[in-house]
Amino acid sequence: MLKDTCTHTLEKGISEDSNYYIRTVLGEKGTLHYSYPFALFQRYFLFQKELYLSHLYNTLTGVSLAYFNFGPQCCHSFVCVFIQFLILRLMGRTVTAIATTFTFQMVYLMAGYYFTATEHYDIKWTMPHCVLTLKLIGLALDYYDGRKEVEALTPEQQRFAVRGVPTLVEVCGFSFFYGAFMVGPQFSMTQYQKLVKGELTDVPGQRPNSFVPALKRLVLGLFFLVVYTVLGPYIPDEYLVSDAFEEQTFWYRCLYILIWGKVILYKYVTCWLVTEGVCILTGLGYNGKDEKGHSKWDACANMKIWLFETTPFFTGTIASFNTNTNAWVARYIYKRLKFLGNKLLSQAISLLFLAVWHGLHCGYLVCFQMEFLIVIVERQAISLVRDSPPLSKLSSITVLRPLFYVLQQLNHWMFMGYSLVPFCLFTWEKWIKVYQSVYFLGHLLFFTLLFALPFLRKALVPRKEKLKKAE
Repeated sequence: MLKDTCTHTLEKGISEDSNYYIRTVLGEKGTLHYSYPFALFQRYFLFQKELYLSHLYNTLTGVSLAYFNFGPQCCHSFVCVFIQFLILRLMGRTVTAIATTFTFQMVYLMAGYYFTATEHYDIKWTMPHCVLTLKLIGLALDYYDGRKEVEALTPEQQRFAVRGVPTLVEVCGFSFFYGAFMVGPQFSMTQYQKLVKGELTDVPGQRPNSFVPALKRLVLGLFFLVVYTVLGPYIPDEYLVSDAFEEQTFWYRCLYILIWGKVILYKYVTCWLVTEGVCILTGLGYNGKDEKGHSKWDACANMKIWLFETTPFFTGTIASFNTNTNAWVARYIYKRLKFLGNKLLSQAISLLFLAVWHGLHCGYLVCFQMEFLIVIVERQAISLVRDSPPLSKLSSITVLRPLFYVLQQLNHWMFMGYSLVPFCLFTWEKWIKVYQSVYFLGHLLFFTLLFALPFLRKALVPRKEKLKKAE
């Protein structure tokens, strides 16, 4: 019944590319139809069994998903996993191994993008391979950290450092784990090792009580699937580059981008919630207990739904969307650039890495450049309102807060959609046409604010406040 309902819903009329994306991840060849049964089998028949059985099972099931979706092209994943295993064994815990891993895996991914890319959203072997690339780079860095003394590592690095030497079947099971192979989430080798040992459970020695938490994420994911399926046909990507769109009024075009930017993200929200449910069901989502002793199942969470739906800030959306990948970039890229001594530069390099990792289309670079600009301006604006007595007083007026919230949300989602235009349309000819239709409003506004806010700060923030901040 669930299969028939979802298949019928998906066929109701979303754009072809979006339809195929969701069908591949959730449909007849994806997570919804196979990974949940796979997880149930592992949960009831492989819990605390011989480790090699779990490794083989995870490898075979993940490879099956890859082959069903991409045919012989799944061999690319095999090649990279095997090469990575050789790097770990032959080069050991060295900087050379890290450099070789990063270079080989990223070049292989870029080559895949180059030879398979079109002007549309491509659901090819490169989609799961980009997830695999991060996983293997992270493995190399964690393996390197395993050579260091515990005192020389940060608490976070201590959690993920790989002390032993992974076997080939272990690396394969980690790489092809069916619950995260297609679209993530990212998880470390140490988490995977705890999973196959049966240690990721809220009841030591027994199967985790994860059925209900997993079901909640599945139901929530299907809810957003329905929302996207119902609204998607009315706001297709293609309309943005049509002559009919250009003939509309300026404010209509802005409103369309605002609504489109909100709805288009539900495509990703749906897939991440459903795949998170698989990880929770197996126990991989177990994240210890909170201060009240309640079990947490958010170790593989990629979405903070309440924050995503309610935040009026760009930084709030970033903190709630694709959180697992963002955490990976923070852990393995941003924090390891500490030697640069410049947080802004480290952030810029991290965003550049994300843009390149997503693909070779220029739209990705423009999207992350816009995100970088907006975040800088937003932080300056928040600081100005906080430190300026008149602005702080105005923002604290209770009766005006609902109005401010609505205006913030309109501004937030208008320019979130504005930033997503190049991300989703990819090519120069398409996204530049949309930006021209709204007169590059986002660039003009935020570059103007970037240069104007320091002067406004001088005028609105008393010298005492500046001195306190400096201290």
